[in-house]
Amino acid sequence: MHDTIERRARMVESQIVARGIHDAAVLRAMRSVPRDVFTPYQFAGRAYGDSALPIEEGQTISQPYIVALMAETLELKETDRVLEVGVGSGYAAAVLSRIAGEVYAIDRHPTLVQLARQRFIELGYENVWVKTGDGAHGWPEHAPFDAISVAAAATSIPQSLLDQLAIGGRLVIPIGFPGAVQKLVLITRSQEHHYDREELADVRFVPLV
Repeated sequence: MHDTIERRARMVESQIVARGIHDAAVLRAMRSVPRDVFTPYQFAGRAYGDSALPIEEGQTISQPYIVALMAETLELKETDRVLEVGVGSGYAAAVLSRIAGEVYAIDRHPTLVQLARQRFIELGYENVWVKTGDGAHGWPEHAPFDAISVAAAATSIPQSLLDQLAIGGRLVIPIGFPGAVQKLVLITRSQEHHYDREELADVRFVPLV
């Protein structure tokens, strides 16, 4: 256990702080969430490396820096309600749950949803909920969301996600085609019918299906 705490601390300093992430709440969350718990056992030795890793159902657990970048970009407050599209292993949702008040996560793979739910229970993370479904439709029962994080690449932003974003809310999503370099984009809903857009970084995500 102590070894993983040290590995997380080194990961945060060398991969995240060194690249310019300084949000204190994000750094605390990245230091506290055990990435090895969310990594398939055959890759556990690489859990704190500077890369994405394969998980079940042909999906991936994102590079730690990208998880931190997306979390910092959302500018979360401890009272915020967050939607995550593409729960995957559950790691990013777990990080978000250590910062925000409520996290609702969706994935189309029942196996991933079940595994993520088990990990949240094991770790005692009681403010994160996960369900099987089409993430492009969002989770309207719990909207509006102060922040939305999309962990899969789309060629355009689903209108349903824009509609479920609160006024002043922030949405971060990779935009582009599968297999190509995509742009990580921040959308801010500045008014009811007005959205501001900012490109952040080049990324590679699995496609939003």
